[in-house]
Amino acid sequence: MKVTSERAQLALDTILMKPVKGIPSWLLNPMEHDHIERIAGASPGDYMKSPVKVYNDFQRAAGTCMLDQYIPENPLSMGSKGYEGAERGATTGAEKIVLNDMEIHSPEAVVEHMEKFVFPALRQAALDFDEESYARSIAKSEAEIQESLGPDILKTPYGYISFPGFAYGSYGYANYFMAYVLYPEVMEKHFSLQADYARRINRAVARAFEENDLPPLHRIDHDMADSRGTLVHVKTLDKLWFPHFARSLEPMLKTGVRMIWHCDGNLMEMVPRLLECGLHGFQGFQYEDGMDYEKICRMKTRDGESLLIVAGVSVTRTLPMGTPGDVKREMEWLVANGPKTGLFLGASSSICPGIPWENMKTFVEGLKYYQRQDRG
Repeated sequence: MKVTSERAQLALDTILMKPVKGIPSWLLNPMEHDHIERIAGASPGDYMKSPVKVYNDFQRAAGTCMLDQYIPENPLSMGSKGYEGAERGATTGAEKIVLNDMEIHSPEAVVEHMEKFVFPALRQAALDFDEESYARSIAKSEAEIQESLGPDILKTPYGYISFPGFAYGSYGYANYFMAYVLYPEVMEKHFSLQADYARRINRAVARAFEENDLPPLHRIDHDMADSRGTLVHVKTLDKLWFPHFARSLEPMLKTGVRMIWHCDGNLMEMVPRLLECGLHGFQGFQYEDGMDYEKICRMKTRDGESLLIVAGVSVTRTLPMGTPGDVKREMEWLVANGPKTGLFLGASSSICPGIPWENMKTFVEGLKYYQRQDRG
């Protein structure tokens, strides 16, 4: 693809694993409106009045080189103290979960609902899916967002690649994971049908990349671990999930698109398995939960290539609870131990309200500093 700015070119060359001078920065998504406005050069209250404009101005002023997930109105979902008055859902304390007029009150109800509603819907969705139309919609959306961001920020696709996932978001954690343990054959059927549908989606995604010369990077994510490790025993994933995950990605593996995984929790047991399925790197990292950044950065893809890493300053430890000195030291550590090619810097995830302004200011200054530094 054609780029017209040094910042965007730095991002593209890094995606292509070329030796570069400087380290590009990945998008920042601070949730505190005051921080967005101060960095964007806007007045207090401007973000609420014009969220898209101020968010875009913030990304440019913060020195963002590459942006994948475009969520300019996401910070509107939070107040200064976090989620305030949000509706409770299946994973956030709902008193009752009702789907298709069925109350999900047991693992057996999960199975019944899947077999009666979910499985037929997945089969039909795979039959009805219009690959050509979806490929066109991807190209249109990416072009519109790139135009909105301007030439300094490289927009890379996000949210298009599909693969099987856990359904705790629909059924709640307790009943879903009890069903996972008690009825593994039903869970595998769910993963299999999701993979059948995902393969059709991913053929369209591959087509969109190839026909429109989109930047060859796509981050995929699904929360599958907590601070202790994977949400289910990894050996069950080997049997029930990984074969269908790998199968769903096959259309993308025929392209030159680098796929990276967003890390929440302690995913160390999954890391080599994800690489074996064909992924090219990782983004995020909760170091305090056991994610061994230094070890991961020394790993290779299944084809023996260096990994593409989006290294993040911790949003759960360093930014909210550290000092400006801690922020600087963590950035130095990320750079010193990151791969020599294919390294981006950013935050480990969205930056919640309550981050001290001096930490935020130091962080943004650090991102700009490393963009200018020759790593030798």
